[in-house]
Amino acid sequence: MKVLVINGPNLNLLGLREPSLYGARNFAALQEFIRSSAASLGIDVELFQSNHEGAIVDAIQAAYGACDAILINPAAYTHTSVAILDALKAVALPTVEVHLTDISTREEFRRFSYVSLYAQKTICGKGFDGYKEGLEYLNSLQ
Repeated sequence: MKVLVINGPNLNLLGLREPSLYGARNFAALQEFIRSSAASLGIDVELFQSNHEGAIVDAIQAAYGACDAILINPAAYTHTSVAILDALKAVALPTVEVHLTDISTREEFRRFSYVSLYAQKTICGKGFDGYKEGLEYLNSLQ
């Protein structure tokens, strides 16, 4: 199984950005955690991060025929991007949405997710472990 793991805007600043919310570990540590978790499950992962909505849409579209599933943390685009939702629907790959924090307990504007309108599962508030749970869920679909 091959999974495209997408991280959206500002996740490249983990460790610097609001450590009281996101923790002290940096983005490189997240990437290593994802790779290690995937390897333990026998999953091949392709990691992608962008601060640009169109680049994320392009990555989703490129996954069609190349990947078996998508694990996505759309970050701020969670709450604003119909384009990302439409791309996910178009490629029709099994998708898990993941968030490091619990978006349902944060500011009101963060409580709605466009991506959740398509994702088969949404995992919030489990930090890095949410990525592993998402990979385990996608692996169980095989």
